[in-house]
Amino acid sequence: MSLRYAVLAALLEGEASGYELSKSFDVSLANFWPATPQQLYRELERLAQDGLVEARTVQQERRPNKRMFTLTGSGRAELAAFAAEPPKRPTAVRDELLIKIQAMDGGDPEVTRALIEERMGWVRGKLDRYRRVRDRLLDGRTEDEYLRTSDRVGPYLTLMAGIGFEEQNLRWCEGALAVLRQRVTPG
Repeated sequence: MSLRYAVLAALLEGEASGYELSKSFDVSLANFWPATPQQLYRELERLAQDGLVEARTVQQERRPNKRMFTLTGSGRAELAAFAAEPPKRPTAVRDELLIKIQAMDGGDPEVTRALIEERMGWVRGKLDRYRRVRDRLLDGRTEDEYLRTSDRVGPYLTLMAGIGFEEQNLRWCEGALAVLRQRVTPG
């Protein structure tokens, strides 16, 4: 899958500038499809050239003008066709820390422990962000109320996948640290 469909899906929320899209990407889609702001801007330009998004320029007083992007009918149709297709390949984990853990034997266990603790800090930060987004989406409603009455449930369901992924990450870190402690502490 290309970034193309992730950007189209993000624009289902409504009109957005590249900057706004980048910020919303950080808290919604980045949990399963990360992209840099430069990648997003390039993709927006390609989508506009392909007629899948429409761009308009907004004049600003003391700032540079900004471009606002919205989905076109063709963009919605392409996204709907994409959403109806089964995924082309199963999910694959690409995680640099896991390569380091695989290679840790014979190395300094304190370095390994520090790497895992650093990961735990990142995970906790992401979980905090995701939970704030969830609270903002729910806006005082219960999850059941939200899921019954919201116009769109896709963002909530993908957010739940991100929360579950990070909670599992945290459990793995805690378990790995417990194993490392047992290896250096006799008995």
